[in-house]
Amino acid sequence: MIDVDFDQLPFSLLDDGQRERLKAAMEMAFFEAGEVLLEARHPSRSVYLVHKGAVLELDPTLPADAGRLGVYTAGDLFGALSVLNGRSRYRFITEEETLCYLIPADLFKTLCDEQPAFADYFRQRLASKNRLLAERREGGVTMAGFMLAKVDQCMREPLVLPSGGTVQEAVAALNERQVDSLLVERNGHVGVITKTDLLRGLVNEGLTPASPALSLATFELIKVPPGEFLFSALVNMTRSRVERVVVMEGRKPVGVVELTDVLSFFSSRSYVVGLEVERADNLEALSLASARLPELVRALMAQGVKMRFAMDLLAALNGRIISKAFQFVVPEAHQEHGCLLVLGSEGRGEQILKTDQDNALILDDAAHWPEREEHMRRFTETLLSLGYPRCPGNIMVSNPDWVGSVSRWREQISRWAGQGDDAAMMNLAILIDAHPVAGRAELVEGLREALFQRCSGDQILLSRFARPSLKFSTPLNWFGALKKPDQGIDIKKGGLFPVVHGVRSMTLEQRIQDTGTLARLDRLVDAGQMEAAFAEELGEAMALFSELRLRQQLMRLEGEAGDLPSNQVLVERLTALERDLLRESLQVVNEFKKRLSRRFHLEY
Repeated sequence: MIDVDFDQLPFSLLDDGQRERLKAAMEMAFFEAGEVLLEARHPSRSVYLVHKGAVLELDPTLPADAGRLGVYTAGDLFGALSVLNGRSRYRFITEEETLCYLIPADLFKTLCDEQPAFADYFRQRLASKNRLLAERREGGVTMAGFMLAKVDQCMREPLVLPSGGTVQEAVAALNERQVDSLLVERNGHVGVITKTDLLRGLVNEGLTPASPALSLATFELIKVPPGEFLFSALVNMTRSRVERVVVMEGRKPVGVVELTDVLSFFSSRSYVVGLEVERADNLEALSLASARLPELVRALMAQGVKMRFAMDLLAALNGRIISKAFQFVVPEAHQEHGCLLVLGSEGRGEQILKTDQDNALILDDAAHWPEREEHMRRFTETLLSLGYPRCPGNIMVSNPDWVGSVSRWREQISRWAGQGDDAAMMNLAILIDAHPVAGRAELVEGLREALFQRCSGDQILLSRFARPSLKFSTPLNWFGALKKPDQGIDIKKGGLFPVVHGVRSMTLEQRIQDTGTLARLDRLVDAGQMEAAFAEELGEAMALFSELRLRQQLMRLEGEAGDLPSNQVLVERLTALERDLLRESLQVVNEFKKRLSRRFHLEY
């Protein structure tokens, strides 16, 4: 009796006939503990699927401890690359009594020839496997159908008014085409005129139907190329607070994409959340829009959206909600005398679901704001009503320690750097992730530069700053297999934090302005501080950790997680592919820790 689920990857890549042939040819074999199944540099006559027991993967060219590369347990498959490459690179030896299903090498190679996707599965790197997992997620759609849609698949043909066109001609053209905007050119520059602009001109500015329409055009536009990802255009509209982008090929306008076009293309009511946030003109409307963010997250997950894009969109939406709340609470006269910052994962743009408030306020040195403490208290209460819990560490603008003038913040940076203890280093880490969401963004840019000037060249400080990257052990056992404690793996401590803080440490050393971890990885590659392939592996590992954590958070939100905390992942609930990805990703984390240890001398 063959007890194998052929509906799971990689066997689900085969057709019914191929699976039947595989099932008929598979045999079970028993192996004693300490038996070598595959020897390094030798060919393999079978591919092995572990039914029960454990098999060690060893590199015989390395010392005993360093040579233990991993362990394969129930549901894991090994030996495929050995068959495809003609010989095994490593030694595979049973750690205990083991039962394995054997797939004949000749049949395996035949199936790979017949079904290229089946062969590709075994040759893929971590990034490719993550994409495959996203495409195969239950209830999902293919990446090509959603995330790979381009702007030119959604744009409308541009309606262009001659530069001498009148208001009446503009209105007639809009009505004929049944659109809300048209383009106009002036001295080689493209502008846009909307129905609202025309109405304003007629009612408020005294224009007549015969007046030239050109004076109503706006020339500060968001422009994108036709090959831009449509999802990226949606993020751009949300961040820039506009409802359309102009599609340009060089200096020529070739299309217009309206926000309503994008929402219609994605055909999910959840995407209306962005529109609701933008149109909210009071706290009650903003609260209703904010309450729908979990619905949006579920829709993104169900449709197999890549985590990087999901994080970008949710960060933009959360930023707009927080910014609008600030505008509703703080009198306009004070808004331009400071800059509201979001910190932590919100500042890095890596928060999906709402968690603790982490924010701060920078004021210019000339600001006079007697009611500031009361306004900041009301702002914290407002965010609480919008679903953002209080920060347990009290890192919020309602705490005077996280509000101050530019001069005071500079003094604080110098004081923290001089203290050098763990608490001071973590405060610097929190501040380096700061991202502006309201007010004068140049204030935080100047503050970050002051932080770099004080800290980036101090090797002792950098070593202290980076040390927490090694604080939590990676949840792999001595043999490189996943630990399976009953309470689950803490994916934040064991996976996310070492990547985020390690990259943050290199960011401080290299004076990189970006706040997102993935963008920081790109800048480190550009600066020659990390190989592109390793940066990609780190990024994919982070995406997997974030997705597994988000899944657990959603289960808790829906009351399906029992007593398991939101950062805990139960290994036994993962599919074989997910376990494989998790093990590989944690091995990447271990390699990154070794690099950090050497770079910042953390071994001393």
